[in-house]
Amino acid sequence: MTMRKKLLMGNEAIGLGALRAGVSMVCGYPGTPSSEVLETIAGERAEGVYVEWSVNEKSAMEVGAGAAIAGARALVTMKQVGLNVASDPLMSLNYVGVKGGMVVMTADDPGPISSQTEQDTRHFGRYAKLAVFDPSSPEEAYTMIADAFECSEKIGRPVLFRPTTRVCHSYASVAMLDPMPRATAEGFKKDGGRWVIFPRLACANHIKIEEGLTTLADEFSDYRGNELYGGGSRRGVASGGVSWSYVREALSGSDTECKLLKVATVPFPARLGEKFIEGLESILVVEELDPVIESELISLRGKLGAKVEIRGKLSGDMPNAGENTPGDVRNAVFRFLGKDAKAAVRPSESALKLPARPPVLCAGCPHRASFYAVKEATKGRKAVFSGDIGCYTLGNAMPLDMVDTCLCMGAGITMAQGLHRVEPDTVNFAFIGDSTFFHTGIPGVLNAVYNGADIIVSVLDNSTTAMTGGQPHPGTGVTATGRVTRKADIYGVLSALGADDIQRVDAFDLSASKFAVKRAMSLPGVKAIIFSGECAALSRGKKNGSCSIDTDKCAGCAVCVKNLGCPALAMENGHASIDEAACAGCGVCGQLCGFGAIA
Repeated sequence: MTMRKKLLMGNEAIGLGALRAGVSMVCGYPGTPSSEVLETIAGERAEGVYVEWSVNEKSAMEVGAGAAIAGARALVTMKQVGLNVASDPLMSLNYVGVKGGMVVMTADDPGPISSQTEQDTRHFGRYAKLAVFDPSSPEEAYTMIADAFECSEKIGRPVLFRPTTRVCHSYASVAMLDPMPRATAEGFKKDGGRWVIFPRLACANHIKIEEGLTTLADEFSDYRGNELYGGGSRRGVASGGVSWSYVREALSGSDTECKLLKVATVPFPARLGEKFIEGLESILVVEELDPVIESELISLRGKLGAKVEIRGKLSGDMPNAGENTPGDVRNAVFRFLGKDAKAAVRPSESALKLPARPPVLCAGCPHRASFYAVKEATKGRKAVFSGDIGCYTLGNAMPLDMVDTCLCMGAGITMAQGLHRVEPDTVNFAFIGDSTFFHTGIPGVLNAVYNGADIIVSVLDNSTTAMTGGQPHPGTGVTATGRVTRKADIYGVLSALGADDIQRVDAFDLSASKFAVKRAMSLPGVKAIIFSGECAALSRGKKNGSCSIDTDKCAGCAVCVKNLGCPALAMENGHASIDEAACAGCGVCGQLCGFGAIA
């Protein structure tokens, strides 16, 4: 019988692997590079599998926890910075425990490619005393997610699953396996306070957690994901995650015998590590992002009294930031083994690097119009523009230059309040998107109202969670599975929170937007402007034509090009020109033109 194979993105493999493992509850918050896991499950789920985009990662963690203590297998998805938001319930949940298997999939983003920070979830696992599974490829991720569920059920605690960007977004031919037997959740059973985290219970459970980690470390030495290869050499290479795939690729076809250790878990498989160290004179550790495996080997070396040299990030042999590449890993391994590093470079990698392509707001993005309107309306006023996480972070780029601060989701509203307290004579704007408003913006507005701040909250409502792929949120009225639900109204929420003045304007109407901004600046208290305009990615299929330039009227002043920075606009032969394929037909550029040259 021929085994069926599918070409899958890593995140698709994780989603299908979770379904194979019998997951019943899936919830999360979208964030690159994690988003496609939940979307895959939403599209492929069987009857009895519940899927939701939660309002934020903390909520997702708590929903998943409720399902897990009722005996269901639960998967919670997020990116590495989302784990910061969810850490409060997760830390406590590890002390309380779960009944059904609970896996928290946290996609790390070395680089970072699409995140505020680089974070290594393996460190969080050690800090929070949680087991961590670290897949090296989409194929391994497909089967390892089931191992993570089984481990969670065995130890009665949540576990972390940590793919990185290249595992999440690379493709592979994955062998599809038969579904695993799926147990029915028995439901919540009252148990004399077992599920209530009192200090006395926490202390007792802390002891159990430490004992469990010691046992798990020993058992992980026999786990199939942790492997020992080769021998006959005094040199060894230890690796994990996607870097392991790069190491194996580098050594494929090599005539150099080398001892290899693959580490896929936290806690570290110490017994396997001892076998690896035995007989070696030097070790190179290749991993992303932090020296987790390296530190464990150094500690093990000390316990064993071994004389082996350990090289990696701590010794400066491997970079301590950014993601690894196949070429960089190959060169490092070849240098370590005494081979010609130059010979290891493939022709495609020796070519000139492409110029940097910084991200920009799409042609037809309503945020560009909103930023421009605020910029024009505040000329002559001392103003600070606090930004937030989303597409609108790109408003910091020239020529708009409209994001002065950006910290984390929801922080624009609260940072504006801090700025206001230091400089009361400054007009403080806080930009936040519609999805982020529901994620963590609401407490910030309430804080401003309660404490009598003087700020202008600018909600950039484009009707989607755009930066992570257009997922729905409470303001769209549609759930993750496409079910129509009650739509949360941003205006109504702001009103209920007690905002002193609220305006809603069409983001593409520059005149109305500028009037709204000037009005807000003239009023005291917490003001809010909702700039509504559909995301260009959503509206592109609906557009009726594009804007065009009448070259007879165009004066070549380049005001439209220089002031907006729209990628569909350029100067050509002394006149403005519009790329019709890129243009979304929003008409904002035409409102800037003093010569009526754009129609």
